[in-house]
Amino acid sequence: MRFGRAWLTLAAALALHVTDEALTGFLAVYNPTVLALRGRFPWLLLPTFSFGVWLAGLVAGIALLFLLSPAAFRGTRWLAVIAVPFSVLMIGNGLAHVGSSLYLRRFMPGVYSSPILIAAAGLTLVCAVRLLRSDRKPA
Repeated sequence: MRFGRAWLTLAAALALHVTDEALTGFLAVYNPTVLALRGRFPWLLLPTFSFGVWLAGLVAGIALLFLLSPAAFRGTRWLAVIAVPFSVLMIGNGLAHVGSSLYLRRFMPGVYSSPILIAAAGLTLVCAVRLLRSDRKPA
């Protein structure tokens, strides 16, 4: 698969994942967890969110991913450079949802779409690395 299609797949998978989180009450788990962590580790700078701010930020971020897709289809190397850490972050995100579900022995918010997110991010990572290793000149 080429980088452009992989990028679009990851953007769509993230949109699905955010929808999954929104419909299954992610913030009801996330915000109390952050507050408890801050109580134990005051130096930890994790934010809490209202639903509207959280959703608006993620929708804007996903819209940006889709807006960058023409650059991905052109094989723009700077976007591939960004895609590498972004893909790793999304793999970690998906694994955190799966891991917390296994640890707590219940389905956590966002776990249903996590395998799709992990697969799409893995595919994007492979395609981005291939593009960066290729002999293509920057677009």
